[in-house]
Amino acid sequence: MSEHEAAPVARAPRTGIFSNEDWWAVWIGLVVIVVAWALFVNGVSLKWLAVAPAKWKTLAEAGQDVIARLPNYVALFVAFAVLFGVAVVSLGQSLARFLPAFLILFLVSLLIAITSSWAEASRYNLEAPLLALALGLLVSNTTTLPAWFQAGLRVEFYIKVGIVLLGATLPLTLLFWAGPVAVGQATIVSLTTFFTIFFAAKAFGLDKRFAAVLGTGGAVCGVSASIAAAGAVRAKSEQTSIAITLVVLWAIVMIFVLPFASRALGLTTGEAGAWIGTSEFADAAGIAAAQAYGDAARNSGGAIAGAPDAAVQAFTLMKIVGRDIWIGIWAFVLAWVATTRWDRGEDGVRARVSANEIWTRFPKFVFGFVLASVFITWVSSHYVLADYNKIVKPELVAPISTLRTWAFTFCFLSIGLTTQLRSLTATGWKPFLAFTVGVAVNVVIGYVLSVHVFADYWNSLAG
Repeated sequence: MSEHEAAPVARAPRTGIFSNEDWWAVWIGLVVIVVAWALFVNGVSLKWLAVAPAKWKTLAEAGQDVIARLPNYVALFVAFAVLFGVAVVSLGQSLARFLPAFLILFLVSLLIAITSSWAEASRYNLEAPLLALALGLLVSNTTTLPAWFQAGLRVEFYIKVGIVLLGATLPLTLLFWAGPVAVGQATIVSLTTFFTIFFAAKAFGLDKRFAAVLGTGGAVCGVSASIAAAGAVRAKSEQTSIAITLVVLWAIVMIFVLPFASRALGLTTGEAGAWIGTSEFADAAGIAAAQAYGDAARNSGGAIAGAPDAAVQAFTLMKIVGRDIWIGIWAFVLAWVATTRWDRGEDGVRARVSANEIWTRFPKFVFGFVLASVFITWVSSHYVLADYNKIVKPELVAPISTLRTWAFTFCFLSIGLTTQLRSLTATGWKPFLAFTVGVAVNVVIGYVLSVHVFADYWNSLAG
């Protein structure tokens, strides 16, 4: 990844609630959520602004849909430009450089969203974040981007906003609705995978901060967790870049491997969805894999047992509910460990730190993630699960989820456009081997838990 400002950099945060990207990600995310809620309680939805392309079969259909939704897309760009632009100006950076670059980023992201809305896209795993990453990598490794364009490639900022919005799609009540099995399996996986990768990396001689970033990326939600952990332990920017690359690499591999292996092993849709949720490293990639298996079951004529929807449902409980909630937990724990145990003064004596220092180190956008989750928990607490799925999810949560997808697409496209693959070879094989050890353990444990230990629970889904 290049050394431009867009690259993930774990730098010491400035103080003040309007002084760094972390806090601005919190405010932007919470403003979006509160506005969506205010509209919701007044019988209106944010759907008009949170626009996404409709499914299409022909290019003519795609073109007609774009024309029909053009005012929505213009409004969406203006909204993002205002929110991000205010933050850019507040951080003392050039709005005149950011806006043209962001306009291009938005237009390319729109083309990616349209492509991923093709009716056959799921068959070929053409999910928007993965398309964004692939296109970005192709462009950055075959051409030289102009220097001014780098102002719009704000990898960290986009993912942090996306993480805060992610919190709104994960009310804590889902943990109760999911049941102790999903939460328990996610906890086993998160702890086991983290410590496997961490100690493997240490055994290969890697720095403990790097090991923590790799471990968190494998244990939770890949890119998001890697950036959160890097901020917590103040890892080097190149270490964050490598962790993100490994997460994305294995996420893409698992898209193809897990559905194929599930079918070869004769798994039900519930078992396969839980296994994918246990073993995947990215939400978008995992949903693509789970959806692919559900579609295969729907078209298998009974050859694959279980309700088709159970694959995505099991994946959601395992990955999006169970594992993703660990982002905040790992960030807090690692911030405390790094500050109290790893940081030493110039004389080598462990530095005494205060609670304030731990708070300063803590990635504030994770705080926003928790606040968003708590707020939506309060909203959803007035509904039973059936009404949540029928009313709250489509009218309040779904539009926020759509905006989150846009933010993640901006992020993945920016990652691709700032990543030079040849520069990653200089790091050697140690990070790859350490992460791969965790992948192997993750896959085996996920299979045992999903297919043998908790099979009855997963097979009961969507029955």
